Amino acid sequence: MAILFQENDRTFTLQTKQTTYQMKIDDFGYLLHLYYGGKISGNMDYLLTYYDRGFSANPYDAGNDRTYSMDALPQEYPTTGTADYRNSALVIRNYDESECCDLRYTGHEITKGKYGLPGLPAVYADDKEAQTLAIRLEDAVNKVQVRLLYSVLEEDDIITRSAQIINGGTGHVVVEKAASACLDFVAGDFDLVSFYGRHAMERNMQRVPISHGSQLIGSRRGSSSHQYNPAVIVAGRDTTEEYGSCYGMVFVYSGNFLCEAEQDQYNQTRVIMGLHSDLFHYALEAGEILTVPETILCYSDRGFGGLSVKYHHCIRDHVCRGAYKNSPRPVLVNSWEAAYFHFDGETICQLAKDAAALGIDMVVMDDGWFGKREDDNSGLGDWQVNEKKLGCSLGELTKKVNEIGVKFGIWIEPEMVSEDSDLYRAHPDWAMINPRRNPVRSRNQLVLDFSRVEVRDHIFEQICSVLDQGNIEYVKWDMNRSISDVYSADNRQGRVAYDYVLGVYDFLEKLTARYPHLLIEGCCGGGGRFDAGMLYYTPQIWCSDNTDAVDRLRIQYGTSFFYPMSAIGAHVSAVPNHQTGRGISLHTRGIVAMTGAFGYELSLGKLSEEEKEQVKEQIRLYKEYETLIGNGDYYRLSNPFKDAYAAWMFVSKDRRTVLLHVVMLENHGNMTVSYVKLKDLLPDASYEEKESKRCYQGSALMQAGIPLPVEMKEYPAYQFLFTVKG
Repeated sequence: MAILFQENDRTFTLQTKQTTYQMKIDDFGYLLHLYYGGKISGNMDYLLTYYDRGFSANPYDAGNDRTYSMDALPQEYPTTGTADYRNSALVIRNYDESECCDLRYTGHEITKGKYGLPGLPAVYADDKEAQTLAIRLEDAVNKVQVRLLYSVLEEDDIITRSAQIINGGTGHVVVEKAASACLDFVAGDFDLVSFYGRHAMERNMQRVPISHGSQLIGSRRGSSSHQYNPAVIVAGRDTTEEYGSCYGMVFVYSGNFLCEAEQDQYNQTRVIMGLHSDLFHYALEAGEILTVPETILCYSDRGFGGLSVKYHHCIRDHVCRGAYKNSPRPVLVNSWEAAYFHFDGETICQLAKDAAALGIDMVVMDDGWFGKREDDNSGLGDWQVNEKKLGCSLGELTKKVNEIGVKFGIWIEPEMVSEDSDLYRAHPDWAMINPRRNPVRSRNQLVLDFSRVEVRDHIFEQICSVLDQGNIEYVKWDMNRSISDVYSADNRQGRVAYDYVLGVYDFLEKLTARYPHLLIEGCCGGGGRFDAGMLYYTPQIWCSDNTDAVDRLRIQYGTSFFYPMSAIGAHVSAVPNHQTGRGISLHTRGIVAMTGAFGYELSLGKLSEEEKEQVKEQIRLYKEYETLIGNGDYYRLSNPFKDAYAAWMFVSKDRRTVLLHVVMLENHGNMTVSYVKLKDLLPDASYEEKESKRCYQGSALMQAGIPLPVEMKEYPAYQFLFTVKG
């Protein structure tokens, strides 16, 4: 059994294949955290210590016992108002304006399978793969109840956590802050590894010590954001890519989030993941429930690499859904960097002809095909095909493209509206605007209030009317601004930011149900909403609007710590690059893009004959290696922020096939030789390299590595395929 409850000492033990998570109900009904880490047996409550800690106060139940204080004990779900002055997982403002919630254990259930969360994405698993523990807590005074949810995916070393806050009283309460997971450590020195960035340079790794005081990362932007990703690692100070202990926390949510890490006065560490408390004041009337999005927990004693492999498996197999979950994705060419807004139907057909000649599977018509949309100043919200611009109907264009021999896809941005649009003129109150203030504009567009059903339904009907016009097999869903005017004309303020995200999820759920074979690629100005919540609906996400190959090496490096390669939209673009002006060889651009869902972002007609042959070969190789890239185990072999080269590899489940990619980042006079060490091979097996036919022992490749060529050129790249002989 993955979940055990010992009645005699009232302990819960959650066991995965390689890890243990343990907690207990103490004599006063508090739920205390005991242990999370490598697999152990026995009761770990001996780790708890009790003594008089001075100004750490004591609950009334403890009587004259000054050794018992919530200010020092590790807890599963700490709340404000219990004299625990550290960061809280839950803050409740009661009907009398007091802020207090004293939760005590009232019961629990253990069931087969994985819990689901109404209206929210979550890890899924069947009854054979998972078990669920639901622990009920309650405040005896205000009758607020909390249902803590834990699911254990034993074989995957995954534990998920969520919380449901229920107003069991007769008056209203306001949830001012709510998290889904808290990790308390009574000992140890840790680093916080997070991933920061900006538009066109997302998910840069940052590693800092968790020190006295509070460290916060999060988003108030309405999306999970380019600036901080909703996933962190708590790592031992000596943890590396290959060695040491680390804990992952991945928030399955696409909106405002908050992660807090602190070392307290007693050198204990607490890390909390949940909804951002800013712009959040969630009123609960009697009987109402707030569900907090899920956090996926994972522990590894094999460093960051071991943690990443586990998260890749979990997200690929238990978060992503639909027809393309584990299926080959079409190699596509997008019209954006090829034509921007300046195209018609003939432009798209010519792009399709060029694509077909090169072996590309799909052409995608990006922004500019609808309404009055010749630039980014107008037309959003008017999802009617501009047949005058295209020179034909969408159905006719789709048919022409299909007859050429390629699939057809389109770009949409359903959450946005332009002031210069028929929709805004008819329904100005549908936009997120405070009627007493001038709106904040971004990219000359406003945000539609997707917390309102009538707004979502109107846009849904328009989008479906478009998709029903032809054989459209792909949609790129974009969101090109952050939310600033958090206001709804038809919603209780304080709930809008949360309800907006649930509205987006509702729209996507209906869209995927109506079009089960439609491939949806998420996008938010590139990688501004690259999170596990969106991957539940869109099995791939446009990694960044920055298509420069060298920058992409670093962006894809950071993304890989949690998210599988099959989820990363990665394209070859033109040079000089449109974002950086850098010129990089087509060969190197192809190697970099071959890390994820492969495609092109350029005008194919401008390629030379030599370049066209290179493109054909890139597509041939990608399709040959696609299963390995999409489903193999991925390992980082260098740090492109520090090392002279970027290297990464894919290894098959049986460890008999290995694909190694390398890009040289530095070149100097009398250049030194770099050696790349591979990982997770069969040590006693003989691996033959495809091009040279040379054989290497698996142990040699892991312990000593292979030397990289020294060439007098900028950013040379290499692809090596190793297979076990015999």
